[in-house]
Amino acid sequence: MGRLAGKVALVTGSGRNIGRATVLKLAAEGAHVIVNARANRAEAEAVAREARDLGVEALAVLADLARRDQIEAMVAQAFDRFGRIDILINNAAIRPHKPFTELTAEDWEEVRGVVLDGALHLTRAVIPAMVERRYGRILFFTGEGAFTGGSGRAHVSAAKMGLVGLARALASEFAASNIRVNVVSPGSIDTVRAHPEWYRGHVPSAAGIPLGRQGTVDEIAATCLFLVSDDGGFITGQTIHVNGGSAYY
Repeated sequence: MGRLAGKVALVTGSGRNIGRATVLKLAAEGAHVIVNARANRAEAEAVAREARDLGVEALAVLADLARRDQIEAMVAQAFDRFGRIDILINNAAIRPHKPFTELTAEDWEEVRGVVLDGALHLTRAVIPAMVERRYGRILFFTGEGAFTGGSGRAHVSAAKMGLVGLARALASEFAASNIRVNVVSPGSIDTVRAHPEWYRGHVPSAAGIPLGRQGTVDEIAATCLFLVSDDGGFITGQTIHVNGGSAYY
């Protein structure tokens, strides 16, 4: 019996990288999983197959987190299949770079729509059932850039920091319902970049990290597992920085 045996977990943006690693980490501990991707069904289905190979049930669902109708449809599919969602990990994000003076309202709305609004609407869709069952574990993802600032990422940093405030408020409001809410803030992580044009020379590296290396996706997944399992039972409303010792905050 794993630490999450019988639980149901939804991880957004889980077709690759940190999301994929997190799905597989939870599945290895017995959680049934919903794998989400925005458009790449082949990736989502591949991760779902990997999860099934670990002995759990898995559902792959396409949904654009900037679309409320697609969020609601994804949650409906998950409830139809599993009857509940015990664990929600809001990992999906976009990270375009653009100078602040060139930002348009559309640029801001695009980032906010996925990073902040999408996470808010998805959480609103699943939390009533968590309250009813008196059990829920919710994670949001921010990043060290939100704390340090960074040229060309004002809109991304603002949306990511909004998640910190959201998590703190929800942790307080729903603690009495046995719902814990936390934030994971990865530092420089060695991942495969699907869209290198987003980074424009800002690809994360090991420079300045006291441990002398980048982190791995499995280390972020292990942090998620700790926070949603009973091992992290007295932790809520916190931001956990997984950054190799970088003093970014």
